[in-house]
Amino acid sequence: MSELSTYPITRKWPPRHPDRIQLYSLPTPNGVKVSIMLEETGLPYEPHLVDFDSSDQKSPEFLSLNPNGKIPAIIDPDGPGRAPLGLFESGAILIYLAEKSGLFMPKGPARRHHAIQWLMFQMSAIGPMFGQVGFFNKFAGKDYEDKRPLQRYVEESKRLLGVLDRQLSERTWIMGDDYSIADISTFPWISNLVGFYDAAPLVGMADFIHVTRALHAFGMRPAVIRGNAIPKRIASP
Repeated sequence: MSELSTYPITRKWPPRHPDRIQLYSLPTPNGVKVSIMLEETGLPYEPHLVDFDSSDQKSPEFLSLNPNGKIPAIIDPDGPGRAPLGLFESGAILIYLAEKSGLFMPKGPARRHHAIQWLMFQMSAIGPMFGQVGFFNKFAGKDYEDKRPLQRYVEESKRLLGVLDRQLSERTWIMGDDYSIADISTFPWISNLVGFYDAAPLVGMADFIHVTRALHAFGMRPAVIRGNAIPKRIASP
């Protein structure tokens, strides 16, 4: 394993356990994907809170690891070839951790690609559309007089939930009987939509019985419960 000191981010968040995966994150839907995955796999890691209230994500140290200024990001001190590897983008990190651990990714080539397909569905559709519902329903967008943007994103979110509901109608999880990175990437966003964004009535969540059933099962997993609170937020004064 190589020294992590070559990464400028470690000057702002010094590792106490440099032999562990370093996670730079916040408990948001994208952030908890990775903390949940790490908890599920049992890979040793050390979490660091990237505090948006302090604009940590815009600091030179954070931008040195992710020039896009978004969480999550990781450094694995024991990456390919025993060299450290820095990664950003939650989907890329999930694929990497699945390959490193040998868990939560189907083994056959075809099913592996199908799992990645559903991961991309979340990254390209679920996350962006649900995020817009949150903006127009709970945050600054709620004060806009013109409610057409909210309605547009609500209708698209309903459509996407319908796609998932049909996929789950004869399956325990998105890929079938086996829980995978497709679930780990998707259900934090659904949980956020109906919980933090207060959008369950807007999108008619009660109509999506198979999504609701799988979401409940996801939320009961011990690793999900733990991962949802990592890294621990700074308490408000």
